[in-house]
Amino acid sequence: MTFLLPLLLLTAPVRAEEPSPYRFSTATMDRTADPCADFYQFACGGWMKNTAIPADQSRWGRFFEVGERNRQILHDILEGVKSDDKKRDALDRKIGDYYYSCMDEAGIEKKGLAPLKPLLARIDKLERKDLPAELAALHSDGVDAAFVFGSGQDYENASQVIAQADQGGLGLPDRDYYLKTDDKSVKTRQAYETHVKNMFALAGEPENQAADDAATVLAFEVSLASASQDRVFRRDPKNLVHRLTADELAKLAPGFDWRKYFADVKSPKWKTVNVAAPDFFKELAALAQTEPIEKWRVYLRWHAIHALSPLLPKAFVDENFAFYGKQLTGAQELKARWKRCVDMTDGQLGEALGQRYVERTFGAEGKKRTLAMVGQIEAALKTDIEGVDWMTPETKKAALVKLAGIQNKIGYPDKWRDYSKYKVVRGDAVGNAIRGDRFEWHRQLAKIGKPVDKSEWDMTPPTVNAYYDPQKNNINFPAGILQPPFYDNGMDDAVNFGGIGAVIGHELTHGFDDEGRQFDAQGNLRDWWTPADAEAFNKRAQCFVDEYSSFVAVDDVHLNGKLTLGENTADNGGLRLAYMALMSDKDGANRPPVDGFTPEQRLFLGWGQVWCWKMTDEAARLQALTNPHSPGRDRVNGVVRNMPEFAKAFQCKAGAPMAPVNACRVW
Repeated sequence: MTFLLPLLLLTAPVRAEEPSPYRFSTATMDRTADPCADFYQFACGGWMKNTAIPADQSRWGRFFEVGERNRQILHDILEGVKSDDKKRDALDRKIGDYYYSCMDEAGIEKKGLAPLKPLLARIDKLERKDLPAELAALHSDGVDAAFVFGSGQDYENASQVIAQADQGGLGLPDRDYYLKTDDKSVKTRQAYETHVKNMFALAGEPENQAADDAATVLAFEVSLASASQDRVFRRDPKNLVHRLTADELAKLAPGFDWRKYFADVKSPKWKTVNVAAPDFFKELAALAQTEPIEKWRVYLRWHAIHALSPLLPKAFVDENFAFYGKQLTGAQELKARWKRCVDMTDGQLGEALGQRYVERTFGAEGKKRTLAMVGQIEAALKTDIEGVDWMTPETKKAALVKLAGIQNKIGYPDKWRDYSKYKVVRGDAVGNAIRGDRFEWHRQLAKIGKPVDKSEWDMTPPTVNAYYDPQKNNINFPAGILQPPFYDNGMDDAVNFGGIGAVIGHELTHGFDDEGRQFDAQGNLRDWWTPADAEAFNKRAQCFVDEYSSFVAVDDVHLNGKLTLGENTADNGGLRLAYMALMSDKDGANRPPVDGFTPEQRLFLGWGQVWCWKMTDEAARLQALTNPHSPGRDRVNGVVRNMPEFAKAFQCKAGAPMAPVNACRVW
């Protein structure tokens, strides 16, 4: 699954006639900058000069500004249905009561630790023989401890859903946080241990015990991290395919009663489970057999507290933010309660809240316009595939079959999710969260052994994002992204092609990046390339790896060109396809300049302004280590410097920073 951005933000359309800070504007630019030296500064310099990162954010951009406006729309919807009005229908009652319960700070403070105590008491009584059953219960309740179990498409038979097991159980964002020995990583681990100690103390442990338990948690998670796969390794889907029977899993990872676990999670019967990270499960089973049960209790107690901390009393919320907000991302203030509760409601009742969102903001016209542009970009990709000189006719033919098979999902689901089995109790914030996790857990497990539902969405309608699913071979554009600065009905075609057009191209290109190209038209992981084509592709992809690895994220931290390869390939291919589509339009390149800029120039400016953003040093470091997307400056400059069309549009001399002699290109 490949996304335009990590799932962070929500937003809604802006009417073209509205004055809006979200729209494309020359005021965002820095006309004193040389576009051939630093196009990002030229396109975004005005915005960067006049914009500060809000205190409750660690990164901010035009992309995120729209998201904040969308939260306001969702906020208005939820405020309108939170009162205990008997006239509310079932949907409004569910989202309204969930939101009200989350916002009930006084009630949460009054309950204190009471909602957490039954869970902790159960863990405190844990015996080794009961470990599989306890992990099954915790996973059902939304506590991500030890490992991950669920359902997913079969890599080798994309029409079916199978059982899947994967690595997990870490409190820090990535395995490398536990394993790197540089000063920053060491200090982060120390701060994490202090945070865990503070949370144990808030839960009632004496100071000395809390300190000892925090050290136990860190040591336990270091063991899990040491056996975990790194992010670059996991980018190759072939590395994640290990189908095993229950007997084979027991032989691979003895010491843990897998049959007991699968029985207690009430999983449908299955013949094979895909174990994504075999070495991880070997280590996990060894820990289950040899690690003292007292240490398992401590580790599980921590993850239970951590999972529920957002809905516990204020002291827990503040301590959670002190580490995960301030320490890890550099945010200075905790987000307002209403923002957090809007996000939680969207997270657990997204398609219920999404129905109200769509009714208020998105119509059939938006879907029609977007589908028309998708058709233009798909036509450009067809032309591009047919014209590349490094691909053999045999592989081109298969690529065109895959392109023709891509399905387009725009706006919102054709069929809304049924939440009738999810019980929301007014005034029970923690209980609602746990029941929501149980609802989703059982909904996912129920898919095992059934045909894949290609109509299902992995994002809620208000989300400002988009994604390509290589196993379903479809692109997905929620209603939330079909708005300024991506698409603006009051703006010229060139700007719109530079915004949403490039995003459409980005998602389509994911079908042919280093990951997506390994899946065929039906979504099966299958090698449909000739060896010569694969070699030619990899040679061109390596150019991107080397180029983006040279970019500095912060201080001495560089981007990881291998981690970001797929997104960089999609960015480069996406804008090129948007350019081709604009130029193929009979009026696209022949329209007069606007604000002194030609259509070609405005296309590139449209691309640049989408990615105007700032972030804290902490967030930049976190992104470089964990995020497959490059930061805004590198997404902009890294693409235009590889396009001769940009150099021509802005009359850049060969060898200028934005017009290097040896440009990279795959698509």
